[in-house]
Amino acid sequence: MKSLSRHRLAVAVQLSLLCVLPVLAQAQEAQPQQTQADEAKTLDTVTVTGSRIKKAELETSVPVQVLSREDIDRSGFTSVADIVQNLTASGAGLNTKFNSSGNFGFPPDGGGVGAGAATVDLRHLGAKRVLVLVDGIRWVNESSASGVGASVDLNTIPLNIIDRIEVLEDGASSIYGSDAIAGVVNIITKRNVEGATVEVHYGQNSKLDGGETYGADISWGGTTERAQWFIAGSYYKQKEISSSEYWAAREPVPGTGLANGSSATPNGRFVFQDPNSGQVYSITPNTGITDPTYASGQPDCPTARTDDYHCFGTPDRFNFAPYNLLLTPSERKSIFGQVRFEFTPSFSGYAKALYNERESANQAAPEPIFLGTDAGVYNKWAESLLVIPANQAYNPFGFDLTTMGSSPNLFLIGRRPVEGGPRRYEQKVKTWYVNAGLEGTFNVGDRPWSWDVNFVRSESKADQTNYGSYNLRKINLALGDPAVCAATPGCVPLNIFGGPGTITQDMLNWIQPVVRDESENKLTLASANITGDLFEMWAGPLSFAAGYEYRKYEGSYTPDPITVAGEYNGVPSGPTSGEYDVNEAYLELSVPLMKDSGLGKSLDLSLAGRYSKYSTFGSKNTGKVGLRWQVTDEFLIRTSWAQGFRAPTIGELYGTLSRFDATLQDPCSGLATVTPECVANGVPQGYEQTNSQISVVTSGNGELKPESSRSFMLGAVWSPSFADNTSWSDKLDLGVTFYKHEITDAIQAPDAQAILDRCVANADPAACAAYSRSSTGQIIRFDDILDNLGTIKTDGWDFTAAWTLPEQNWGRLRFDWKNTWVTRYELVNETGQLEPRQPGIEVNNSAIPEWTSTLVTDWSLGPWSVAWSMRFIDGVDESCGGANGFAICDDSGNDINHLGAVTYHDLQVSWETPAIAKGLKLTAGVNNLGDKDPPTCLSCSLNGYDASTYDLPGRFWYARAKFEF
Repeated sequence: MKSLSRHRLAVAVQLSLLCVLPVLAQAQEAQPQQTQADEAKTLDTVTVTGSRIKKAELETSVPVQVLSREDIDRSGFTSVADIVQNLTASGAGLNTKFNSSGNFGFPPDGGGVGAGAATVDLRHLGAKRVLVLVDGIRWVNESSASGVGASVDLNTIPLNIIDRIEVLEDGASSIYGSDAIAGVVNIITKRNVEGATVEVHYGQNSKLDGGETYGADISWGGTTERAQWFIAGSYYKQKEISSSEYWAAREPVPGTGLANGSSATPNGRFVFQDPNSGQVYSITPNTGITDPTYASGQPDCPTARTDDYHCFGTPDRFNFAPYNLLLTPSERKSIFGQVRFEFTPSFSGYAKALYNERESANQAAPEPIFLGTDAGVYNKWAESLLVIPANQAYNPFGFDLTTMGSSPNLFLIGRRPVEGGPRRYEQKVKTWYVNAGLEGTFNVGDRPWSWDVNFVRSESKADQTNYGSYNLRKINLALGDPAVCAATPGCVPLNIFGGPGTITQDMLNWIQPVVRDESENKLTLASANITGDLFEMWAGPLSFAAGYEYRKYEGSYTPDPITVAGEYNGVPSGPTSGEYDVNEAYLELSVPLMKDSGLGKSLDLSLAGRYSKYSTFGSKNTGKVGLRWQVTDEFLIRTSWAQGFRAPTIGELYGTLSRFDATLQDPCSGLATVTPECVANGVPQGYEQTNSQISVVTSGNGELKPESSRSFMLGAVWSPSFADNTSWSDKLDLGVTFYKHEITDAIQAPDAQAILDRCVANADPAACAAYSRSSTGQIIRFDDILDNLGTIKTDGWDFTAAWTLPEQNWGRLRFDWKNTWVTRYELVNETGQLEPRQPGIEVNNSAIPEWTSTLVTDWSLGPWSVAWSMRFIDGVDESCGGANGFAICDDSGNDINHLGAVTYHDLQVSWETPAIAKGLKLTAGVNNLGDKDPPTCLSCSLNGYDASTYDLPGRFWYARAKFEF
């Protein structure tokens, strides 16, 4: 029945379009000269995000949150991402607090890690399910030289060109096409500007060394009788903050010491079997250890050693955390310009262009080198073709260590050459965007119609240079047959068995390359739209909007040649390249059902349908139905139901085999007596997990289908007349909205931890087939390929209240309160089981607080204005995971660590005067006035807190000066 309904809707839309197009053609042939009165009527209508139909009503049938220029300035933030990520409906978006290179590797979607980029997530449904528009037209996807991104990098849009931001918190695929499942962010640029503006700003964290931000913006605009222009330039720089600056970021997992540190240490860890005795050892040099008998009595260390080695244990693990970054550096330069020219009163054209450059960086601890059959790095030079002969210059054991043949005896070498320095990933991203179009109006009878045609061409191209990595083929040669190394130009024997300082510069020169990767995304778009009133009905005009859009996406990721050749020691990946195009047609109708009756002021029905044909998977139909009931002048009820979809991206379709390192807890590790499930899974007695970071193989899937969604919204807006123009109130607006989203055929990779747990607990054959173990029980391969898996369901409530008090001799006071309450979030995996992600839970570096709230108090008097903002984030719980049993975990018995609720206080003071030129405005402020530290997170990958949910520790103070002339 559902597919039949969708088919009927598609047929209805296509028939409607066929009926409308002849009418449009006749109207263009017979259009009369437009009168001044008609022009005025046209100007009274506006296009609001969520509909293509121009209307006079600002409160539409869908909820749209508008962030004015005043709201933007009052926030104290200096980027679009920071502003939208602090909306109560926002989820976990990438930002510059994510030090996202290094072991993050390549996520399954083929989009890369997006290092240095910033994205927006609405309703916790992911950045790929939010459509970003600029002036109602799509923006190019990000490029960060680590994959083919599928989300917009908001850092490519400078803040000084923005007039306002409109956020549609409702599904809108029938209006805008793919990706608008969770909502739409429409960034409206400045147009009506007279004169020039110069603004400079500076900010700094009060607690942490580093992190200074500064920049300058300059703009100029003007108008003539027929032309309008605006030009702007922007420069922004943010300095880095080392993780060593913050106590919770100085440990791999805060409060657990070295228990979750790395087994790849500067001294080295060596797990091998002595071919003479058959004994398996796990040892490390005595360097720096005061107790060389540590850990004797373990299965791989039966007696205390008397040589220069001791059994590897927790105190030997390496603390990688201080080498990371708490805040990544970013430098951005941009120039933007747009011009509009009126050829006739009813016909005009426009052109706009933007060029943006970004230089950013990420940093990770010195890169570990893992060798041996249990290395799990998916590299033949490390796992299956390595032989360290007894006569290798630095082999201290007197026998061959080999990964080859039927009886390999080299299981693991974990060495972290601190001599080579930390890994540094430096990105250079260049984005350009050109948009040109024509627009006009004409009359059909006495009804004004509007039309526009648009063309977009855009590209984002990135280069990433990686310092501090290694070439495994050259390491293999340097550890191998001395005669072969001597005959190879440049080869220097490698001392991997010594402690820190034993790897010389000559050794590094041979094994340490500079790795360069590239990626790009291209967008080509052409569209045509028309809107107007078709005819009068009993309750008003029947309005419509119709249009056609063509889009072409092209993307590629080209890793360094040593990566393609399989020699790279870091996270391996293959090249990705692909393209697809889409042709779409849509129709939207606004049908007045009632006006000025006993049932209320008006009742309007909105209908929308869109037909999309993709070169990759075929066609898709979506529809939307909405009702807007103006009960009285002060009370409005609105509801909508919408179908949506998200097409598979280039990375999801064409991404080649790559790897990311997931932090997984093997349920078979540390069991005194191995359970039957573990025995069946190939785990020997006394097995201990060597490393919690397990390498997971991913890739795209050319057979993917689009995701499908259904959205429902019901809400009301009340502006009580008893609160208008009274002694205690100038205006009071109250709003409530219930939202519900359901996504089916969600494109995702199975959760690796869930697969592992399911195999061990239930002996699930499909789960057990996803990974394999070595003869020592270590997990050495994990396949996690994208598919259309599972269902996501979420619902909740938004509450808003805005109250403006009458102006008094003590000034004017205004309150703006926004809230989001998430009542359900369910992610059902491919087996029908619930994943742990839900309201009130922190998982995978992102939280879903049940309640988030912002309250802005704004006071002004003459040249002075003061804004006090409170941002509330409800408490969440997380699994203690590997920290279970440690004191920092406040409920170890139930495997729960509680992250308490946080309220941030922001204060801003401004003073302005028109006495100097057109105006001078000075602003000073402090964000996180209360000096709140983020709650400590045990499961977060880096820095001990969730960077997508909470602010950096410490106060951030800033100052701005704005001069208009």
